Amino acid sequence: MVIKKMHDIGIRSEHAYLAGLSSIGLSFASWFASLKAEQAGIERADRWGIFVGEWAPTFIGLGLALSHYEQQEGTLDGSLHAMKRAI
Repeated sequence: MVIKKMHDIGIRSEHAYLAGLSSIGLSFASWFASLKAEQAGIERADRWGIFVGEWAPTFIGLGLALSHYEQQEGTLDGSLHAMKRAI
């Protein structure tokens, strides 16, 4: 129901995949920022990195679920999927 609503308002699988990829970079950035800005040590930096890093599989899972609706509609023609077909 939530995935269908996301699809209906225009969120595409490519958006979710991009969010997953971005969260990987944000995970490293939050780890590095916590390590340098806080005096709590590497343990807290590791927790920040892991916390943000766990978002990536969620976004990728949402992308897969959204692509299911796109396949049913026949609208699965984004640039990422077009590159797969070209290869």
